[in-house]
Amino acid sequence: MNYQSFIGLEVHIHLLTKSKVFCKCDSAFGAEPNTHVCPVCMGYPGVLPALNIEAMRMGCTVARALNCSIPERTWFERKQYFYPDMTKNYQISQFASPLGQNGYIILEGENNGQKINKKVRIKECHLEEDAGKMIHTGTVSLLDYNRAGVSLLEIVTEPDMETGEEAELFIRQLRRTVRYLGVCDGNMEEGSLRADANVSINTPGAGLGKKVECKNLNSSRFVRLALNYEIGRQAVRLDEGKTVVQETRLWNENRDQTEPMRQKENAQDYRYFPEPDLPVFTPDAAFLKTVDESLVELPQNRIKRMAQQYGLDGGQIDIIADEKEEADFFEESAKAIGLKDGAEAAYKTLANYFLGDIRGYLNKNGLDARHIRSLNLKPAGLAGIVRMQEEGRISSKTAKKVLEMLLADGGDPEAIVAKNNWEQIRDKGTIEKAVNDVLAAEAATLADLKKAKDEGNAKRASSLTAFLAGKAIAATGGRADPRLVQEILAGKV
Repeated sequence: MNYQSFIGLEVHIHLLTKSKVFCKCDSAFGAEPNTHVCPVCMGYPGVLPALNIEAMRMGCTVARALNCSIPERTWFERKQYFYPDMTKNYQISQFASPLGQNGYIILEGENNGQKINKKVRIKECHLEEDAGKMIHTGTVSLLDYNRAGVSLLEIVTEPDMETGEEAELFIRQLRRTVRYLGVCDGNMEEGSLRADANVSINTPGAGLGKKVECKNLNSSRFVRLALNYEIGRQAVRLDEGKTVVQETRLWNENRDQTEPMRQKENAQDYRYFPEPDLPVFTPDAAFLKTVDESLVELPQNRIKRMAQQYGLDGGQIDIIADEKEEADFFEESAKAIGLKDGAEAAYKTLANYFLGDIRGYLNKNGLDARHIRSLNLKPAGLAGIVRMQEEGRISSKTAKKVLEMLLADGGDPEAIVAKNNWEQIRDKGTIEKAVNDVLAAEAATLADLKKAKDEGNAKRASSLTAFLAGKAIAATGGRADPRLVQEILAGKV
């Protein structure tokens, strides 16, 4: 049978606050187990939480970026559950009045061969504390509470997506957005961004089916694979006349399948009630101003603008603008080129260096695009290389040599070119003399070239012309402007 599928995501992001959300403990990842803890995040009797206002600001910034409204009053509740990863047996979270409400995100792009353009509604963004980490080794379970109390923002969508491809694109766009905003590093492998996915299927027009949750998906690819597998699994059950059990399942990446974890809880199972130790938060004008000042040009908008402004392919800009740091570096370099004529060609040359030589250098040194500012290469230096190349002062081959030197040691491209006597010869008289000398020395080749032209053998003529041009350039020590050599040579043969 044909079925309609419904996918909603619950994405958790660790906010980059220096301290935890309700205490002063360091929230940095990677410390020795149980060294970033205190009586508050360990849930000792009689301790009092205090809201980290920076966590609230970051959460509201994400909410604004996702087109959510921020309520006039927002507060926290206790979410009761009994599990070793939360020593006080409840989690401070938001339920009745989350800090961001009723937003949306526009999915745009292509993923796994599927073109996507869809509006996905954001139900809410709510702030809470994270739980500790459990490590299971054989018959022993270890507990690390460093993560307990870390600022966690949960972003909940409506069930508006229909395929794993759409859900994966959502994760990618959201990850890029929070990195642009500087509120989360988005490292899924470290758990600072992780997703739970809810999926159900039903006959078309019949509404939502029985919801199954796929828990703790730690890569966007696993989100796609788990959801597409689960849609297929549920379809088989319904085709066989069976029912879908409402439950939580885990993705087994070794078997490429979801597997049962537990029966799914309902909200009432958590017995929410207002947190008595935290007052209601009422965002005033000064706070909302700090939120607005934290917003930046969002990645999807920036990609569209840059593609139009620089005359580049959207796919190229999508790669360059994946990280804000690289997009900033590109735009600073483009501005520094300063060409009025031929600027679009210069921007394409610049983009090619970003996608080729610079990215290759970063990869070779184990760096990603976020670390582009750590390179010896600076925007002004890169712009200088492109400008000289586009003005015909250096060849593309020389430009790459200069770029390699700047990546390794930095410096001024103008000084490097002058020191090594690499600037191209563009004096027509000098180049014409070199061409004449070559034609005189290569009389037989010249005769073959004329014969090929008379016979209409374009391929042969092109090959012989390239040979003569190469000889003329070599006669100038490789410094003659190839475009002028070709122009002068064409006028003689």
